[in-house]
Amino acid sequence: MLKITPEPPYETHKRESVSISPIAGLLFGVLAASTASIFVRYAQVEAASMAIAALRLSFATLMLTPLVIARYRFSFRSMRLRPVLLSFAAGSFLALHFATWITSLELTSVASSVALVQISPLFVAIFSPLLLKESVGRNIAVGLLLSILGSMIIAASDACTWDAGLQCPSLSSFVGGKAIQGDILAVIGALGAAGYILIGRKTRADLELIPYIFLVYASAALWLLLITLLTGTSLTAFSSTTLLWILLLALIPQLFSHSAINWALRYLPAALVSVILLGEPVASTLWAHFLLEETPPPLRIIGTVLVLLGIAIAAKSQEA
Repeated sequence: MLKITPEPPYETHKRESVSISPIAGLLFGVLAASTASIFVRYAQVEAASMAIAALRLSFATLMLTPLVIARYRFSFRSMRLRPVLLSFAAGSFLALHFATWITSLELTSVASSVALVQISPLFVAIFSPLLLKESVGRNIAVGLLLSILGSMIIAASDACTWDAGLQCPSLSSFVGGKAIQGDILAVIGALGAAGYILIGRKTRADLELIPYIFLVYASAALWLLLITLLTGTSLTAFSSTTLLWILLLALIPQLFSHSAINWALRYLPAALVSVILLGEPVASTLWAHFLLEETPPPLRIIGTVLVLLGIAIAAKSQEA
């Protein structure tokens, strides 16, 4: 149940001071995350969606391994079992998120896929009071509703046009199309992302950033590699160019973006983090316009304005 309360003063876990604003770090993560759909689209020319997802997490884990061995190998000896198990659970939700979302990009547009997967803040807002005992402040609630409305308008812009009034296809025509399959997968991806955020908010209070993301990325990679094995998906039947796109996917959207998100979860409420992440479809639409020649129609521009307005309102909850 979404519980709305007057906006509480901004506090971090354990009242820790940070040299970088968590909001600024999170916005950097959103910008880095917005490149993901572009890299995925380029990689999908040759590679299967599940192979892209599995290799993305595998490469990210391998990139982290030298740092973990050099600086954090002794940290694992003192870890309690509960945070480790929660990290593995977060990895399972992350694997679900990537498996469904990346597959959705084969079936629907970048804008629709990214917009629908970003309804995860709604799930986060519903479950935060129950699982984290974090009530949703008024600013976050208003920002959430505006941003989700904007995301839905962005998604609808693929099927509807504005020509002397709103023109949309019939429901039977829309449901019967291939795009609806991608949209459903994107919504399942949103559920996975919500579980990942909620568990991360709870677990980051007990684990340092690098050990936590190493456990999460590694467990997600194992799940995805298992799925590729069971489905007979090839992990090698593509060129070095496609491999480069997947490496960039592991480096920029995964290591830079997801690590920034998990860092911010130690300091910001889960609902606020998830609302700010709604900026990703806005940036992704711009990337798609310049790199994939997907020109945003008027409806998508309207949705973009609403998303940005919602983020600005939600971010005011950080002021104290």
